[in-house]
Amino acid sequence: MTLQVNRYHLESLSGAERRVLMQRVRADYRSVEADVRAIVGDVRERGDAGLLAQTARLDGVTLSPAALKVTDEEFEAAEAAVSPAVRDALVSAIANIRHHHEAQLPASSWMQEVRPGVLVGERWTPITSVGLYVPRGKGSFPSVMTMLCAPAVIAAVPEVAVCTPPGPDGSVDAASLVAAALCGVRTIYKMGGAQAIAAFAYGTESVRRVEKIVGPGNEYVSTAKRLVYGEVDPGLPAGPSESVVLCDGAADPEIAARELLVEAEHGSNSAALLVTHSVALADAVEKLLPDLVDALPEQRREYCTAVLSGYGGIVLTTDLAASVRFVNEYAPEHLRVLVTNPFELLPKLDNAGEVLLGENTSIPFGNFAVGVNAILPTGGTARSQSCVGTIDFMKRSSFAYVSDEGVAEVGPTAVTLATYEGFPAHAAAAQFVVDRAAARTRAAEG
Repeated sequence: MTLQVNRYHLESLSGAERRVLMQRVRADYRSVEADVRAIVGDVRERGDAGLLAQTARLDGVTLSPAALKVTDEEFEAAEAAVSPAVRDALVSAIANIRHHHEAQLPASSWMQEVRPGVLVGERWTPITSVGLYVPRGKGSFPSVMTMLCAPAVIAAVPEVAVCTPPGPDGSVDAASLVAAALCGVRTIYKMGGAQAIAAFAYGTESVRRVEKIVGPGNEYVSTAKRLVYGEVDPGLPAGPSESVVLCDGAADPEIAARELLVEAEHGSNSAALLVTHSVALADAVEKLLPDLVDALPEQRREYCTAVLSGYGGIVLTTDLAASVRFVNEYAPEHLRVLVTNPFELLPKLDNAGEVLLGENTSIPFGNFAVGVNAILPTGGTARSQSCVGTIDFMKRSSFAYVSDEGVAEVGPTAVTLATYEGFPAHAAAAQFVVDRAAARTRAAEG
């Protein structure tokens, strides 16, 4: 087959060309905002009636209020439908996910004395309720279910609910139900899209409102999250899949070529870049790609073809240091590192959702099996955002205690700054405590 693969020589690009290279597909909020605003408004105003009407209109599935929530019988049917091999794979993956995410748990509290008699600290507590969004647009994703449910349960969130779009027959993917049950989550609603985000944000007669929504979705889901911000914490933004395969000259070209196609097969709007300073490696990878792409099923072949000539391709740099600088600027969702000494390079790789080191650590291992979370920041947001983890389902509260001794240490500071900023009630309240503590101290000293 004829396969066009973009090739960029980084140092020769103009500023405008470099900006084009850095671009990825982002949710087109403006094109869908009017639609999404109407959907959200319908659910907010009419509750179940709006939710079910939008589900019928957009998903082609007619449900009753009683059928919105997955029943115990449906969980039992899913257990019977899933093969032992798939169930065993889910059990293995969840065990690894739990190990990784349990290690993320912070100490429940800490405290220190910053001045004599002045104690300050913080407490970590779970968010009261969360809604997990598991998409079903281009397939079924039990792996996403595991990546969301396991850390929420580990964080001890009291109320964990999942929404996922129903299939044409009104059912939820069997493996996804088994995955949720194995994680300890059994509240699952058959709803998706903007209407599901609205239901979680505002609540309906059948769907309880939540405090935070976590999980990836399409531009309708992303836009709905933006619109309900303030009613609910919409969580990490997540767009189309993206990857960078970072190589030196010693990398195996076939591994690099195969890894390049992993995220490319998600959809035509994905991004997949090989970044290397080795022309020989780039040539070898490009030579392998046509046969590898041609071996894929038609739809995946079309996706990869579109990506390699669209938001993907090969980026040639002058040396490994220049490759690292580009990676940090690009801030990919998935970063696959195929270099001679990957652990020596790791401290220099600052911006990536995940970093997969060495020839054996395939991107699918991260997506499904090793335990790291595969719900990752996209579109360059890895410069400031993190992968989903246990603390996404928790919150910090600071606390302080000041003894009579400590009042003398911090009280005058508070009075002075409150006065300077023009808050007389602040200053008076602080001064009252200062005076009372001083009086008790004088009385104790006799």
